[in-house]
Order: sequence, then structure tokens, then C-alpha cells
Amino acid sequence: QVQLVESGGDSVQPGGSLRLSCVDKRYTTYVNLCMGWFRQAPGKERGGVALMNGERSTSILDSVKGRFSISKDNAKNTLYLQMNNLRPEDTAMYYCAAGFRFSWSPAAYTYWGQGTQVTVSS
Repeated sequence: QVQLVESGGDSVQPGGSLRLSCVDKRYTTYVNLCMGWFRQAPGKERGGVALMNGERSTSILDSVKGRFSISKDNAKNTLYLQMNNLRPEDTAMYYCAAGFRFSWSPAAYTYWGQGTQVTVSS
């Protein structure tokens, strides 16, 4: 069983940077699982931000390309989301997810963390 825990969310000013982390607390190897970062702002649906499959191929949401990147450290069982040049519209609860299909649909992911809040405001 996978148990995901996110951290790294904070309040930052526009233009700032954050790195989110997602660790599998039960140390279950998820080398071959598809992983993703999703976000949900108040009143909006949850949507994908960055995805990575078991072969480390990635896909990034167009609106964050060039600013966000996804990476994984298998030795630490940790998934990362590096976020640079943050904008107010990036404000949301960010979730880590793991599943067996490489998909932008949240429904494709079986395991979810509790979320970490990112607020971008001056």
C-alpha cells in the first residue's frame, strides 16, 4: 500500500520559488508507478500540473511550462515539484498522486496525499 505525504507548501510573493516534496511513508517502491502533481483552487476542479511515468518521461501543463518541473529520487521514495516564478494564479492546494495509468485525469490515480497549500500573493 502506498501512503503519500506532501510538504513544502507556503505563502510566497509573486516571482518566488517553492519546491514541493511527496514521500511514500510506507517506503513502498513506486519506481514503476505513474506519478503526478495536481492542484485545486477554491471553487475549481482538481487538475493536473505535472506527470511522470515509470520510465521518467514527463508531461507539464502548458501554463506552467518553463516555470515548473517534476523529478523523482527513487532512493528516497520522493517525488518533487520545483516551482519557479510563481504567479497568483498558481495559488491552490497541491496534491501528489500515484497510479497505474499515465493520464491527466485525476480519476486515473489510485493513491493521493493530503495536499499542501501554496499561496502566491503580494
